[in-house]
Amino acid sequence: MQVNAALSASRSGATGPLGRDRTTVASDFQTFLKMMTTQLQNQDPLNPIDSSDYAVQLATFSGVEQQTKTNQLLEAMQTQFGMLGMAQMATWVGSEARAAMPGLITDGQAIALSPNPIAGVDRVVMVVTNAEGEVVNRLDLPKDATEYEWTPVDIEEAPLPDGLYTFTLENYRNGEQLEDTAVELYGRITEVRGGASGMTLLMEGGAEVSVAAVTALRE
Repeated sequence: MQVNAALSASRSGATGPLGRDRTTVASDFQTFLKMMTTQLQNQDPLNPIDSSDYAVQLATFSGVEQQTKTNQLLEAMQTQFGMLGMAQMATWVGSEARAAMPGLITDGQAIALSPNPIAGVDRVVMVVTNAEGEVVNRLDLPKDATEYEWTPVDIEEAPLPDGLYTFTLENYRNGEQLEDTAVELYGRITEVRGGASGMTLLMEGGAEVSVAAVTALRE
C-alpha cells in the first residue's frame, strides 16, 4: 500500500525534487498575479501604469519559469547519464586497472611496476613507503625503465610484510634532483563508486583511485 501511494504521489508531482519545483513555480505564479492585481487596484487613475510594463513583467516571469523547467530537465538527464555511466563502469569489476596508486603486497610475491622517469635524466631512484608513510626501501632503477618487476623486500633485503605500499620515482640529472614522478601499477577492481567528485574505483586491498587516473585496463 505504501508503494502504491508513493507511486501515485510521484505521478501527480506531489513528491520529489521535480514535484516540489513545479509546486513552487505554481505558487510563485499565483503570487505574481496577486501582485499584478494589487498594482492595478492601487495605480493612479490619472497616471496609469503603461500596459507594456505588465507585458515586460509577465515575460520576465515566463522566462524564469522556463529556466526552472530547463534546470529540471537537465538534472533529470544528468541523473540518467550518471546511472548509464555507473552501469558501464560496473563491467570493470574483476578487471585490472593501471594507475598511480598504492600496491598490494601479499605472500612476498613480485609486483609489476611501470615507472615514469623524466626524459633525459641520468639516474632514477624508486622510493617505497608503507601504509604508515615510512620509507622501507630505496633502489636505483634503469634510467629508461618503463616496466620493472620488483620483489618486495626492505633496504636490508628482508621480506616485507603484507600490506599496501606506495611507490614514487626520484629523478636526477647531473647530480641535481628534479621533480618526483609517479610509479604506476596494476590492481584488481573490486567495486565502482559514484560521488560528487566523480566515479572512483575501489581496488583489492582497499586503495581507491579516480576513474580519470586510469591509464590502462586488462582482464
